[in-house]
Formats: sequence, C-alpha cells, structure tokens
Amino acid sequence: MMDQNHHSDKTTEAQPSEKKKTRNCCNGFKMFLAALSLSFISKSLGAIIMKSSITQIERRFDISSSTVGLIDGSFEIGNLLVIVFVSYFGAKLHRPKLIGIGCIIMGTGSILTALPHFFMGYYRYSKDTAFNPSENSTSSLPTCLTNQNLLPNRTSLEVVGKGWEKDSGSYMWIYVLMGNMLRGIGETPIGPLGISYIDDFAEEGHSSLYLGNLLAVTMIGPIIGFLLVSQFSKMYVDIGYVDLSTVRITPQDSRWVGAWWLGFLAAGLISIISSIPFFFLPKTLDKPNKEKKASASSISLPMQNEEKSQMASLTKTGQNVTDTVTGFFQSLKSILTNPLYVLTLFLTLLQASSHIGSITYIFKYVEQQYGKSASETSILLGFITIPSLAAGMFTGGFIVKKFKFTLVGIAKFALCAHSISFLFHLINFALICENKSVAGLTLTYDGNTPVASHLNVPLSYCNSDCNCDPTQWEPLCGSNGITYISPCLAGCTSSSGSKKSIVFHNCSCVEENGFQSKNNSMKLGECPKSDDCKRKFYIYTVAQILILFSASLGSTSTIMLIFKNVEPELKSLAMGFHSLTIRTLGGIPAPIYFGALIDRACMKWSINNHGKQGACRIYNSSLYGHTFFGLTTALKFPVIILFIVLISAMKKKYQGKDIKASENETKAMNEANSGPLINDVKVDHETHI
Repeated sequence: MMDQNHHSDKTTEAQPSEKKKTRNCCNGFKMFLAALSLSFISKSLGAIIMKSSITQIERRFDISSSTVGLIDGSFEIGNLLVIVFVSYFGAKLHRPKLIGIGCIIMGTGSILTALPHFFMGYYRYSKDTAFNPSENSTSSLPTCLTNQNLLPNRTSLEVVGKGWEKDSGSYMWIYVLMGNMLRGIGETPIGPLGISYIDDFAEEGHSSLYLGNLLAVTMIGPIIGFLLVSQFSKMYVDIGYVDLSTVRITPQDSRWVGAWWLGFLAAGLISIISSIPFFFLPKTLDKPNKEKKASASSISLPMQNEEKSQMASLTKTGQNVTDTVTGFFQSLKSILTNPLYVLTLFLTLLQASSHIGSITYIFKYVEQQYGKSASETSILLGFITIPSLAAGMFTGGFIVKKFKFTLVGIAKFALCAHSISFLFHLINFALICENKSVAGLTLTYDGNTPVASHLNVPLSYCNSDCNCDPTQWEPLCGSNGITYISPCLAGCTSSSGSKKSIVFHNCSCVEENGFQSKNNSMKLGECPKSDDCKRKFYIYTVAQILILFSASLGSTSTIMLIFKNVEPELKSLAMGFHSLTIRTLGGIPAPIYFGALIDRACMKWSINNHGKQGACRIYNSSLYGHTFFGLTTALKFPVIILFIVLISAMKKKYQGKDIKASENETKAMNEANSGPLINDVKVDHETHI
C-alpha cells in the first residue's frame, strides 16, 4: 500500500514537471527568438517594399518626388511619436505582448498603404486613355488635324467624361502617408524591446551569438522584398480588373505602374501573423540560478541605463520628479558639451542623410538614367546590395577584432573606409548618360537643332497647324532615333494597327529631319538608350558594389565611436539622443530635399484633371545625375574633414591612454556578457539598416 502511495506521489510530481517542460517548450526563450526573427523579417520586408515602390507610388498618385519623399519620411515621424513611451515604459510592461501589438499595428499600416488602390478607380496613363471593363477598349490617340479645332474640344469632353476615375483618387496618397506613419509606430517596440528581452534571458555569454543570428536572419526580409517587388512590378496595376490586351504601354514606359499594392498586402499579412506567438509568451522567463542576476541592469533601451542610475536614489529616498528631470538635463548637457561626441554626432548625421536620400531614390535613378524597368531595377539592386553590405560588415568587424584596434585606431579605420567609399562614389559622375534626343525638349520639333532650354520650345512648321494638346505625353520613337512627345506633335496624320502594335504614318516632323525618302512611320514608346549609356550601366553596377562594400566596412566602427567617447553611465543616453537626432534631422528631411532637387531636373510634367502639376514623365538625365550625386557628395565630403578633426581631438585626449581604454572596455564587455554594449549598437544599427 505504501509502495502504491509512493508511486502515486511520484506520478503526481512527474505530471507538473512534464507540464512545466511542455510550457517551457511552447513559451520559452526559443519560441521568443523564433517569433522575433519572423517579426524582424517582416519589418525589413516592409521597409524594402516601400523603398522599391517609391517610383510606382509617385506615378500612380500623380505626385512629385518631394511629395513622395514626405511619404517616405512619415515612417520616422511615426517612430518618433512613440519612441519616448517605448523607451520609458517598455521594460515595465509585458514586453512580448507589446512587441505583438507593434507587429499588428505595423501590419495594419502596410495594409492601409495598399487600400487606396481599391478606391481610386482605374489607372489612366494618358488623357486619351480610359478603361471600361465592360467594353474592354481604349480610345484612339489624337493625330495631326490640320486647320481643325476638333482635338481640343474632343479632349476636353473625354476628360470630363472620364475624370471621375482620377478625381476620386486625387488625394489618396495621404492614406499611403498615414499607413507608412502607422508602420513606423508599430515598428518602434520590436527592435529595442526584443533585443533587451534576449539580453535578459539568454544563457550567459550567448547574447551576442543570438543577436548576430537575429540580424543575419533579418536579411531574409530584403531578399524576399526585392524578389516580390520584381515580380509585382511586371504586373499591371489594375490586374484582374482590366483586359490587359487593351494596355498599350509596357514596363519600360515611364508611365507604367506595376501592382505595387500587392507587396504591401503581403508584408502586412506577414506582420500580423508574426504577432501571434508573442501573446502566448510570459512576461519573464526563468534562468538557471547561476545566471540569475539583476536583469534590469542589462536593459539597453535608449536612456534606460541612464534612467536606472538617476532613478535609483529617487526610489530609495523619495525625491520628487524635479530632481530627476534636473539630473536628466545635466546628463544631456554633459554629452552635448563633449566635443568628441558632438563631432561624431554631426558626422554620422551627414552620413545617414546621404545614405537615406540615396536609398530612397536609387531605384528611380536607375530607371530614369539607364532606362531599366522597375522589375529589372529591383532584381539588380537586390543582387548587389545585400551581399555587398553583408560582406563589408563582416570584413570590417573581422579586421577590427583581428588587429585589436585602439579607440583612435577604430576612428582611423572608419575614416579610411569612408574615404575609399567616397573616392569610388566620384566614379558615378563619369557614368552619367547624355540626354535623350527628344523633339520639343532637347531638340526643336523638327529634330534638327538642339535647344538651350526645354521650356516653351516653339512649334515648327511641321506641326504648327495640328492643333495639338501641349500637355499630352504619348511618346513615339522615330526612324531617326528621336523621341517625339505625341503623334500630333510629330505631325503624324494616320495610324494603323491597335494597342501595343499601333504604328503612325506620314509624320511630317520626321520628314523635315532629312529622311523624306525613308519610311517616316513611328511606333509607340521612347527610343532606347544609346549603346554608350548601356556600357556605362555595367560599369555603374560594379562601382555600386565597391561603394557599398567599402562604406559598410566602417559602419560598425563609426557606431562604436558614439558610445566609446562618453562616460559609461551616459552610454545609453548618448545612443538614444543619437538615434533621435538621426531620425529627426536625417530620416525625415533627407527624402524631402533630395526629392525637391530631383524635381528640378524634370523636363516634362503630367497635368492632372485639376490642371495641376502631377508626376514627372521624363528627366534631364545629365542634370538629374549631377544633382543626385552632387548632393550626396556635398554630404559625404565634410564627413572626411570631421573625421580628421575627431581623430586629432581623440589623440589629444587619449594620448598614452588608448591601450588602457581598450583593456577597460574589454573587461566591461566580459562582465556584462557583451549584452548592453552589443544591444546599443544593434538597436541603432538595425533601425537604420
């Protein structure tokens, strides 16, 4: 009987043990790590889809580059709205659930970004084109109507009759902005809270390994993003609603808009799915007795460590909030009066502004400069960007570890990496293509004479009596290699065929270019780029690999300088203020002023149904290239000067102390299991990846 009772007791003890084991399996650290990895993938996926879709959004909503830059910067605005709340209250609340809520908000923002597609009506890429799903037809293109006034009247009537389609979506881009802002709000807790959770509950000495694996897995997001955008860009925006055989433009056309909205729907659904596991995870996890310690001391949220040092006395002695605020501002004053920190802050701000502006418009640049489609551009940039950045970061980290650089040595290495990247960057100026030959923009309408300005080019006698609509953009390629703005302005009087295969005949402006005895017919679409431009494109691809690799060599070293030049207790405040500065002065304004300057290179704007300027149809390639790279150069060059000043100041401060500083930091890292130090770097770096 006693044996049976004893056996029963064992069974009773075993059941909770097995239950606990099951619970740990489902709710444990590994489950959190897997869920966080998926959330990191989803947020990097959403970021790449937004950057890759900038040109598509600009065309679909008929807006300027500066406006689309505001949309892009709204992500940072959303992030800033809640970053203080997350930094202060994040560790006090249920971190996994807060991350789950963030994923849901982020997914909702992505879906909201795509919603305008379903309420805007059908995309009209030309005034004289409207789709009617019931008829599956397109209106005919206007040709030269000599001595008649029918064209303006017909065009006006058509626009009035079809205007509802565009009017209904004139300001729909605001919902895209709101969706991107919501995505920024949702993204805020994922990085800092997730990384601090790993640091608190990972096995001793394994934090850096888990964080490294997490960032490596994050690279899956951009890879998927580039592939999705490449495929969706090939699909027409209104796929499923319009008979695609009636669409006469191709992905190479400057008016083409792919199914940009599909990418945001996919990213949104993945984000929402990634949120589910977090709601089943505990607020805290058990750690072995030998590893139990004050986990709060290793939380690396922005300003969290500073809060701990300043709030300790408040908790014990009951001081009022005024003392805490005073202590905060004293600490802030301490880092802002530190010349080494301020120098590093300014140079990283310039670097970040250059990177943010470049990545926002690099897709648009490749499309416009080299005549590539959105699909080709996404595949190309995805193929060269991710491997180059990963290889550069790995190599840079290996070099720093291998040679055990001192503080000054780290700064010198970062300067060398940036200088090499800057020199490779200058190659871009030699790879700018010449302007296309466009009658009415770079040449007179008869194609015989270059013009000094694209503004108000006078009509030639080959089209002066055609009563053309000057705002129309329906490009054709002539047999002489010149692009014409529209069939009417080319002096074409007849056409044959339909849809993509339509051909225009008897184009008098082509005849005036000395080709009277040749076929003066024209086909739809711009003329292709020159062979010289195609050769430059291949060199440009190699140059970008070198630029990205060399720039990423010193990326981690530059971030390390931010917190290594301040007092240990001010490290988190320094990182938090740095992140705030980069987002406020870099992430928000950079896309806007880059876009505003790019707009100045536009030669032909679309005109919407309200008579207002819409999206750009064709750019001055030379001016675009020099403006784009000139601005990035203006931001990159001062960084070299600031690095030199920083190194000089560091030598004066750390002269004879570099080795000691390095040893102290190594000791500190070992004592903290590399947790806080790595977390501060990764939180900031991941945010700006």
